[in-house]
Amino acid sequence: MIQQNLEQKREPEEPRYLNFKHLPDGTMRDGKLALNKYSSTLTNGHDFPGAQAMLYAAGVPSKDTMKNSPQVGIASVWWEGNPCNMHLLDLGKEIKAHVQKDGMLAWQYNTIGVSDGITMGGEGMRFSLQTREIIADSIETVTCAQHHDACIAIPGCDKNMPGVIMAFARHNRPSIMVYGGSIKPGYSETLRKPINISTCYEAHGAYIYKALKSQEEGKFTPDQIMEDIEQNACPGAGACGGMYTANTMSTSIEAMGLTLPNSSTTPAESPAKMRECAKAAAAIRVCMEKNITPDKLLTKASFENALVMMMVLGGSTNAVLHLLAMAGTAGVPLTLDDFQRVSNKIPFLADLAPSGKYFAADLFDIGGMPSVMKLLVAAGLLDGSIPTITGKTLAENIAPFPSLPQDQTLIRPLSNPIKATGHIEILRGNLAPDGAVAKITGKEGLVFTGKAMVFNKEHELDSALNAGKIPRGENLVLVVRYEGPKGGPGMPEQLKASASIMGAKLTNVALITDGRYSGASHGFIVGHICPEAAVGGPVAVVQDGDIITIDAERNRIDMDVSEEEIKRRLGLWKEPKMVVTRGVLAKYARLVGDASHGAMTDLF
Repeated sequence: MIQQNLEQKREPEEPRYLNFKHLPDGTMRDGKLALNKYSSTLTNGHDFPGAQAMLYAAGVPSKDTMKNSPQVGIASVWWEGNPCNMHLLDLGKEIKAHVQKDGMLAWQYNTIGVSDGITMGGEGMRFSLQTREIIADSIETVTCAQHHDACIAIPGCDKNMPGVIMAFARHNRPSIMVYGGSIKPGYSETLRKPINISTCYEAHGAYIYKALKSQEEGKFTPDQIMEDIEQNACPGAGACGGMYTANTMSTSIEAMGLTLPNSSTTPAESPAKMRECAKAAAAIRVCMEKNITPDKLLTKASFENALVMMMVLGGSTNAVLHLLAMAGTAGVPLTLDDFQRVSNKIPFLADLAPSGKYFAADLFDIGGMPSVMKLLVAAGLLDGSIPTITGKTLAENIAPFPSLPQDQTLIRPLSNPIKATGHIEILRGNLAPDGAVAKITGKEGLVFTGKAMVFNKEHELDSALNAGKIPRGENLVLVVRYEGPKGGPGMPEQLKASASIMGAKLTNVALITDGRYSGASHGFIVGHICPEAAVGGPVAVVQDGDIITIDAERNRIDMDVSEEEIKRRLGLWKEPKMVVTRGVLAKYARLVGDASHGAMTDLF
């Protein structure tokens, strides 16, 4: 039923989401523009005396404040136990203080998150993707139920950001995003180089295949090197430091005009991040005064900017999934073909991890996102005319910032890109009739052919890697299936496997899956194979030894098996029993659509 409606997309009925009665735009009260368009339902007159009693108890200081002050929800994805999120409550407190200083009421609340770094490779990772929906549901719920007039959201990790933007699209009230910021790079004394979370997984691959060595041969044992990496990869608060999913999403969303300038590249623990929090109050007032709502910002032009930024910076494959879901929620037409079209014309310029050597903190040091956007706007690759949350255009926002320094090497010149076209390739073929997403920088080549080695779950491949059973020599295409949105359930990231392959230097191996990858993944990898195995996609009937070709030049992924043989195998295939039959993952599996439409749960 869900899939039919995804394929037969129609114009949404109006209103698409629940609309509340509120003051009309431009309403004046006591000679001032009324900014409490929604909260006034509760706070004017005596229709809701219980609500007013509760609000007085919560801290509204006077009748005048109750009647006239707009109410701003401050939604942080805060929780302890994860560096990406552990500081967001403090950022929220800073924002609240300035919102109140600006004469508005501010109400802090938070929603949930899952640490991909902690759950990676384990069963807990199955809960990660569906947190995007829970975050969107939570912020929509509180904003609408409490009649908030505006929303400032503070995400940290990767599902956080599309979750808050999807919520903005649903409630459509003046909203801005303040990114929690990126972590500082770590440093390894045993390797004598900067490290980050991805180093842990790649080192594990080298450790398993007995290839982990210190800078000075024999000075440290492999166990000592692993302990050094584990203790020093994450030196404080902030999201993972490379151009992984969190930074891919934050930079894309800034290019869409939904944050203050440089929000995406300002480090989590820098004084500049606190200054950004202070500016958020003035920004949300501008949005309310000028009625800058998400539907005015979430446009096809702004999504085009997001796609351009993703290609230039070498962003995560997860951004395909998330941008499709954001666009679908906002009612903006965006398809896999749009990603391929933009990838065909936009160069890959950024020497950023995982495939490069620099980190987000290094990008901040050379001017951050505004400086990168100045280059792209000047070159006609990025649309500087789009509106933003500041009330100015994107080009006006970045005008005061410096251009990139001439001597920097992080962002390559347009005349000398890392790759002349984007690294994201949308593949189709008899293995993925409805599409698949490849992350191919060109460093591992553009075409790969090998024998299939099939695993029905990620843990089967992890066990084989841990036992050193993936041989060198003959080209192999490792196939991990039944890990899609429904089959996983939850479409877990497979960084543990992809990083182990890179760390062990198994250059004879490609990895394909109906699941997905972490933004820290790199190598010859293909994910999001659609239809997924759990619904009877061709990937369900791949057999050990089948020859598979991944061709990024022709945008194909095929197995050397005839159409008749594929039909015969599918005729014998039996749908597996649901892995989970109750609880949140069972509910998610029943509701979720396919990866080629963003793995959304709210299209019926």
